[in-house]
Amino acid sequence: MSGILAGKRILVTGVLTEGSIAFHAAKVAQEQGAEVVLTGFGRVSLVERIAKRLPKPTTVIEMDVTNPEHLDGLAAKVSEYFGDDEGIDGVVHSIAFGPQGAFNFLEAGWEDVSTALQVSSYSLKSLTMALLPLMEKRGGGSVVGITFDGSIAWPKYDWMGVAKAALESTGRYLARDLGGRNIRVNMVSAGPIKSMAAKSIPGFEELADVWNHRAPIGWDLADPEPAGRGVVGLLSDFFPKTTGEIVHVDGGVHMMGA
Repeated sequence: MSGILAGKRILVTGVLTEGSIAFHAAKVAQEQGAEVVLTGFGRVSLVERIAKRLPKPTTVIEMDVTNPEHLDGLAAKVSEYFGDDEGIDGVVHSIAFGPQGAFNFLEAGWEDVSTALQVSSYSLKSLTMALLPLMEKRGGGSVVGITFDGSIAWPKYDWMGVAKAALESTGRYLARDLGGRNIRVNMVSAGPIKSMAAKSIPGFEELADVWNHRAPIGWDLADPEPAGRGVVGLLSDFFPKTTGEIVHVDGGVHMMGA
């Protein structure tokens, strides 16, 4: 089997629809030779149906990143799926959620904000630590998170923007602390995609309209594959000494001045 992920084992979170970045990361990973296992939360049967549209059959492990029991048992379930205890090579973190209240920056209460931060940011650390023993069995690994540029105060994004900034910072601290174990932690900062998650963001159309005018190389809101390819690139051994990095796959909007 050929491809830049030949022989790799990858766990992908966040596949909910065929139009998600996570789905395309899983698809491209399989096309590049990897074995892939998915996780799902809440609507596992839906994720199982979507998983059948991947190039190769795989399974879906139920996982709520806020549930300690799910996290504690995750490594064993992954090993059970692969039929041995030889570990995995990579993890894709594509998890984010903010209650509606988190999209009103000045009025949001701590309950909504803390939920957004736990699910969207702290979960990167929780997930990585749950799977660290499996990556160590392979002599190291690559963790790739999917973010939306947390260095800018975007219109309408509010506390989710803060959560993304926290996610990116969490990635840097994980990269610092796990580098000695040969674990790389990087981010793909993707442009907006018209996914199911986007439908929960008030004012998404206004936010996404920025890309219609400011992407020098263009951006297709309906095409998650470029971001998925960026994820797979960072999972591969072609970036053996890259960690704590944010790779922008956003049509170039991040570097445009006012």
